[in-house]
Amino acid sequence: MDTVVCVKHVPETAEADLVIRSDGRGIEEKNLTFDINEADNYALEEALLWKEKYGGSITVITVGPEDANMTVRMCIAKGADQAIRLDDPRFEASDSYAIAKILHAALKDMKFDVVLTGIQASDDGHGQVGPILAQMLGLPHAAYVIKTEVLEEGRRARVHRELEGGLHEVVEIELPAVLTIQTGINEPRYASILGIRKATKKEIELAGMEALGLKEDEVGEAGSKTRLEKLFPPPVGELSLIHI
Repeated sequence: MDTVVCVKHVPETAEADLVIRSDGRGIEEKNLTFDINEADNYALEEALLWKEKYGGSITVITVGPEDANMTVRMCIAKGADQAIRLDDPRFEASDSYAIAKILHAALKDMKFDVVLTGIQASDDGHGQVGPILAQMLGLPHAAYVIKTEVLEEGRRARVHRELEGGLHEVVEIELPAVLTIQTGINEPRYASILGIRKATKKEIELAGMEALGLKEDEVGEAGSKTRLEKLFPPPVGELSLIHI
């Protein structure tokens, strides 16, 4: 099973004091700690379990700045075989649609059996990149996946999906496919000291806009379907009840 795992380098904000930038369109990142997106960590672990059971390789891919090398190297330390980082100043302000387009440009000519992503990113919570990427690749997809099983020597997969109200759905899907992984599907492992040492020496493939064959109007704000206008903290005040 040759697996691609899409990961995101995100700030840890649970216990951080967030400060909105002066332009109102982002947060100050200088004093924040970054790590792999939580749901993507579960997707990586699922790929590692598949590799141990079915063989094959794992390619980790991310859209992010040089600092994101830390995240992809940790993925390699845990057992991924190679990593690709997609970076270009013109990718700045890309929304979920444009990010999916960037990933599609990198993946469209690659050979793989499955693409795994986390169900959503902890920094924006959109949960859109996986399904959009599947549509662009022309592949079937399943979201909110909480259990997987490979069938017919890698030609199909049986996946359990989490639905609303505590319901589950079990579907069989043709491979290759895109699966978005829910947190709690497994127990992500820690990287070994030896794995971390080896990962520091591993070359990370880097590709920008021209290498991906993209145009300026396909990325950034120009290539996005949505635009972030302003961030602001919720107003502080007493809770009021609305009577209908």
